Amino acid sequence: MSKQINKKIIKNTILLYFRMLITMGISLYTSRIVLAILGETDYGMYNVVGGFVAMFSIISGAMTTATQRFLSFEIGKKENGNITSIFSTAVIIHLILGGIILICAETIGIWFLNTQMNFPQERYTAANWVFQFSVLTFIINVISVPYNAAIIAYERMKAFAYVSIIDVTLKLLVVYLLTISNIDKLILYSILLAFIAITVRIIYGIYAKHNFKECKVKWQWDKKYGKEVMAFVSWNLVGSLAGVAKEQGINVVLNIFFGAAINAARGIAYQVLGAINGFVNNFQLAMNPQIVKSYAANEKEEMLNLVFKGSKLSFLLLLTLSLPVIIEAPFILNIWLKVVPEYTTIFLRLVLLTALIDSLSGTLITSMHASGKVRDYQIVVGGISLLTLPIVYIFFKLNYPPYTAMYIGLIISILCHFARLILLQKSIDFPALKFIKQVTLKVLFILIISSILPLVIYLKLESSWYSFFAICFTSLISTLFFSYVLGLSKIEKAFIHKKIKENIYKFIR
Repeated sequence: MSKQINKKIIKNTILLYFRMLITMGISLYTSRIVLAILGETDYGMYNVVGGFVAMFSIISGAMTTATQRFLSFEIGKKENGNITSIFSTAVIIHLILGGIILICAETIGIWFLNTQMNFPQERYTAANWVFQFSVLTFIINVISVPYNAAIIAYERMKAFAYVSIIDVTLKLLVVYLLTISNIDKLILYSILLAFIAITVRIIYGIYAKHNFKECKVKWQWDKKYGKEVMAFVSWNLVGSLAGVAKEQGINVVLNIFFGAAINAARGIAYQVLGAINGFVNNFQLAMNPQIVKSYAANEKEEMLNLVFKGSKLSFLLLLTLSLPVIIEAPFILNIWLKVVPEYTTIFLRLVLLTALIDSLSGTLITSMHASGKVRDYQIVVGGISLLTLPIVYIFFKLNYPPYTAMYIGLIISILCHFARLILLQKSIDFPALKFIKQVTLKVLFILIISSILPLVIYLKLESSWYSFFAICFTSLISTLFFSYVLGLSKIEKAFIHKKIKENIYKFIR
């Protein structure tokens, strides 16, 4: 059973990495060109206005997780599962949610955009165009959530890989149209991105309908499942709103205090994070359904094994990719961008450090969702996350610099990580102390010891292509060496040895 699960996770991870390599390369290229075409102010405007609507997309992400949890749970029950009722209930809930958000966006959202945001006076018309198309995109995304969740629950990661090729091809076309068009670049950019998002979501919906016979919509409200799903989703929304305050709310506060240019710097930092963190997200995306299914099948030992392994490997994978970027951020940004907005370097470094801490919690969150006991978790962890926004606001009122927000976010992420462990221990008898010893402390020690040699080279050598390659090489070797020696268990090392020997034998033969 365990070998089959591992093979499925590896296969799905490879497919998702194939998808990620394509999207990462093109997204980094297109973001560079778009920044040059739009300019720092308009790029920052799109980031904050799109981010304002993206506050709702965090809710959409939580809904996807919730729906995927219930579908995976029912699949894990095998012949005893009732997938159709869960799917139909989820579709009805998302239609209702989409309508509520549309009303909120067109009332409170419009008021906030035009009275509280800090843009050049002549660009408010463009900002409203961006807002409307972002709202349209989001509503389509919300309605499509059950179909996307079904693809994840059934572990058909191949669909994500193929559709990504369409997605990035269309984004390349967007860049070309921006260069030749005489229409307002910001407005055209928002229209074209909305068109791409809608196209992609429709494709996912069609795929799910045609490949999963259980995913049929029965327009009847199932009282039993409806109550269960609504309770789960309602508490999940509490955590989602906290995530809104921590991530996108900071973007809005930065705009209010420092203007659109600072949003450009933060947007670029998150663009790089998205490219790097995508590898970890794909790895966890491949593992999450198996964690839920193991819990549903009462295979707790297997579930805990996946949680420990997933958390540790997520951190080490992200560390391998992000360490050279953290150290060489100024050089990379200057090579990548024609003009680097102020504060981008420190934003990028702090965002990546925060992502490293958050990577430890991905499988922890999934195990909490698998149990269905999310009320106390969302109240406590959500409450801690909610502290981010008022604390940042107070510090900005006291004239602290923009990057203070990122330091506060890092500290809050650390607090949330330990809060999750305590709550998991209480709710599902999770071995929190064992996790801290075998995962948290171990990977943090690997982070410190792996950074020593690359940092020495960075401090000793002047910035150049030679020092850049030297730091990248030593970061890679150092991280891989200490991850192997200190991070892997005997069983994991034996598995790697076996695979290397098998591949060498095949090559020789």
